[in-house]
Amino acid sequence: MSGQRGRLIAVQMALASVLVAQPASLILRNGKIVTLNPSAPMAEALAVRGDRIAALGSNRVSKSWMGPQTRVIDLHGMLAIPGFIEGHGHFTAMGEFRLGLDLREARTWDAIVAQVAGAAKLATPGEWIIGRGWHQSKWDRAPEPSVEGFPMHASLDAVSPNNPVLLTHASGHATFVNQKALEAAGITGATLNPPGGEILKDPKGYPTGLLRETAGRLADQAYSRWQTKRTPAERAAGLRKVIDLASYESLSNGITTFEDAGSPLDTVDVLRSMAAGQALRLRLWVMLRAPNSELAPALDRYRIIGEGANHLTVRAIKRQIDGALGSRGAWLLDPYTDQPGSSGLNTEDTEDIRRTAELAIEHGYQLAVHAIGDRANRETLDLYEQEFRRHPDQRDLRWRIEHAQHLSSADIPRFAKLGVIAAMQGIHCTSDGPFVILRLGPKRAEEGAYVWQKLIETGAIVGNGTDAPVEDVSPLASFHASVSRRLKDGTVFFPNQRMSREQALRSYTWNNAYAAFEEKVKGSLEPGKLADITVLSRDILTVPEDEILATDVVYTIVGGQVAYQR
Repeated sequence: MSGQRGRLIAVQMALASVLVAQPASLILRNGKIVTLNPSAPMAEALAVRGDRIAALGSNRVSKSWMGPQTRVIDLHGMLAIPGFIEGHGHFTAMGEFRLGLDLREARTWDAIVAQVAGAAKLATPGEWIIGRGWHQSKWDRAPEPSVEGFPMHASLDAVSPNNPVLLTHASGHATFVNQKALEAAGITGATLNPPGGEILKDPKGYPTGLLRETAGRLADQAYSRWQTKRTPAERAAGLRKVIDLASYESLSNGITTFEDAGSPLDTVDVLRSMAAGQALRLRLWVMLRAPNSELAPALDRYRIIGEGANHLTVRAIKRQIDGALGSRGAWLLDPYTDQPGSSGLNTEDTEDIRRTAELAIEHGYQLAVHAIGDRANRETLDLYEQEFRRHPDQRDLRWRIEHAQHLSSADIPRFAKLGVIAAMQGIHCTSDGPFVILRLGPKRAEEGAYVWQKLIETGAIVGNGTDAPVEDVSPLASFHASVSRRLKDGTVFFPNQRMSREQALRSYTWNNAYAAFEEKVKGSLEPGKLADITVLSRDILTVPEDEILATDVVYTIVGGQVAYQR
């Protein structure tokens, strides 16, 4: 041990001598710096030169790193960690969410109707009213009248007769609209369900207003047609505003990299322009979301690695094989316990996804498939395994399953065996927990619902995130959910699957970097890596569990620059 300490001191002295000649641009000192580097897990001080970490060491050694232009931040004992990486979220959707009605806290349908009524009073005739975040399983009581626990659109018609209303489910996998929006979308009682979706109808065959899974695209397309009335300049300015809102929300929550779960090519064009102009305030790793016919001719042009000083990378393609559990769209091996006539929905044709897999291999992309139900996960793992066998020369592909929420026990070991990343979200466990057993029954829930430890024990890489704006983008909330699995009523959802504090931190840093092929430049604090650092007011690795949620983000540092300060 003394020999190891001696070598560490020698390295520190060597780095210090280099820094004397070239002083640090930024120094953090007098803190608890957790590096997630096994060879040097802790430090008191850290030096940055340019956008890279130059050295780590003691407070005493840090004095030799200083120069006349060095900015010194005294941490006063606070915790500094590798910058949080949001492992799965929807970046522009998070910004758009801030422009509409926030329905997440509504506990009754009547409260939502009241929010729409207020917006309708301020809207011009024909203007669309947009909102997101409602969840029928979190209401105190079912609306009356209702079908399958969902309301009827007449309640919205009464308060918004002249404005189309489009309210997205918290999961993003269902939409509720009023009569004006149904008319704009061309939906009547005679409209057939689209593949992978459902137009919920009342006993007389009239649409209720609930559009499940792909049926929601009919209303989305009508909304998009209305938006095209804006000039190109207005649309571009609107997207820039959305990006700014999403950037601020990310940075204020300590996020230095955001892994975006699917953007169209035109959005990537804007992001690329901003990266080239050094206008992106945090780092984005983006999955492309477009039909194969659009992707095939464009993939080589859109494969981007580290553009704009490592602020933009595009190297994955997103597909979606099923829906969400809350809206009963997750594709299950056996029927829903609370709706025995349904096993969920296969939302995108598996053969079309197989074609995407071929494109991904051909053009050097990762494939990331949204799969929530146990059948969806099995079908995706089967598809991956078949593609890997077809291409034995391809190694370390790091294909991903986004969510991987509900697994059959037979499929749990396959993630590690195949090298597939489980890109999960800790906060979904505690948010969805109250209705998981209703949907799946206790046996299936225990066997495969959010089974982090079962996956980790097999050697699988488990990432973490929030699926924002489905959930609040706070890494601290998802970290707390990961280590506690505590529901709002105080019960703990299958406690043997809780992560340790270190596992949870690693899932939000190094694991997410690895899942994006970025572990050589991110995910731990080491000399030569990007200086992406989050400073927290409390030590989330040691404080009592209840204090984690009382922790503040004090600094978010991206590439050695303070991008957010509380």
